[in-house]
Amino acid sequence: MNERLKKDLDEMASILDEVKNQGLSYLDHLQHRPTSNTHKISPDTQLPIDGWGTQNTLKYFNETFEKIMVSSSGPKYWGFVTGGTTPASIAGDWLTTIYDQNAFKASGQGDVSAHIEMETIRLLLELFNLPKNLSGGFVSGATMSNVTCLAAARQWIGKQQGKDYAKEGISGPIHVLAALPHSSVLKAMSLLGLGSVNITTIKTNHGHRESMDLQDFEKQILHLSGAPFILISSAGTVNTADFDDFEGIAQLKKKFNFWWHIDAAFGGFASCSKSHRHLVDGWEYADSFTIDCHKWLNVPYENAIFFIKESHKIFQIETFQNSNAPYLENQSGTVDYLNLLPENSRRLKALPVWFALLAYGKSGIQEMVDDSIEHAQFFGDWIEKHSHFELLAPIRLNTVCFTLNDYSDERVTKFLSILNETGKVFMSPTLYREKKGIRAAFVNWRTTSEDVSYVMELMHSLIKKRNFL
Repeated sequence: MNERLKKDLDEMASILDEVKNQGLSYLDHLQHRPTSNTHKISPDTQLPIDGWGTQNTLKYFNETFEKIMVSSSGPKYWGFVTGGTTPASIAGDWLTTIYDQNAFKASGQGDVSAHIEMETIRLLLELFNLPKNLSGGFVSGATMSNVTCLAAARQWIGKQQGKDYAKEGISGPIHVLAALPHSSVLKAMSLLGLGSVNITTIKTNHGHRESMDLQDFEKQILHLSGAPFILISSAGTVNTADFDDFEGIAQLKKKFNFWWHIDAAFGGFASCSKSHRHLVDGWEYADSFTIDCHKWLNVPYENAIFFIKESHKIFQIETFQNSNAPYLENQSGTVDYLNLLPENSRRLKALPVWFALLAYGKSGIQEMVDDSIEHAQFFGDWIEKHSHFELLAPIRLNTVCFTLNDYSDERVTKFLSILNETGKVFMSPTLYREKKGIRAAFVNWRTTSEDVSYVMELMHSLIKKRNFL
């Protein structure tokens, strides 16, 4: 055994203690760590010949990188839709690393990992009040979840046309309809050969809405003259967390032949809310779903799930099957995960989710979701009343989309830059109805009303100084 490896193995307990203590220190001071920094690093580390050992490497990491890492998992990081990590999910994720299982085999003499995954999927269906006729799997994020679902949809389209696209490649037109698809959907379409620009755009509803106009949707369907197509709808748009009318889409699905996919990366958690679960009424009739666990469920990053109707599993198998690898053969006749999704090798992503679901239960997650919604409403009400800010759209869920009153786009950009440079809060830029805007997304379980009030005071003080003019 290599000397460095043997020394690390002998010192494993002290190494893990040091990492544990460093992790606890980070979490204990998360509230006060900056949300952004302006440090620029030029990575120039040379690969050592003999290696430094873990403890020396940890020391170098701390001296070079750790001290300038931002608190993206903290309570005042409101950029994008970034969750934190709950204690239970950290425990589950650490054990995922320690046990280091490849969760691909659900039968035979494999390990128990896939069974944990299947149980976690069942628990999530219960959490989201979705029917049991859905199967699922864990992937790295919304992009791969959308890839998986749309790959199955692509195969379904082919079968409607008498083709096997997984084997033969795409040889006919594939119609995709959407109103405001997320960028991860466009990336998925690019990866699948559907073409990121090959979307028939459905008009949005009038007013401050980002939801699809169902009359225009039906009009677009009629233009297809009976051809099968894929519909991509939204449970929570990026800018304003708007939802499509799922009950209306469900009625149209009774009349027309299409695959219905819902991108519910964060908005799917509205189903856990006491006050907002009506937003997903009717979504249970969809064919596939994308949901990120590393957003509102607050588990570590690279954790998302897809759901697809059990009756469509054949399209997954035809697309993802590993038919040319004898060493992966399953003698029992059941289907393993490597035949249901893109990755052959993947870690047990279900475990941190399993820990979170059992540790906090349905009521704990509901409280997490409703707290975020209350914070968004509190912040949005303040924005609406402030003479120097303008709310660009109503607060529908957990996202506040706003701008500065009577200021140019350049000054809005400057204000956001100065605000983020304080390191006290982080928000992201956006463009809404041709206006430069700012987005604040509330999903972190640590965020309190005191945090929101602090940011309000900070923003007001910057407005008074007017150093962004």
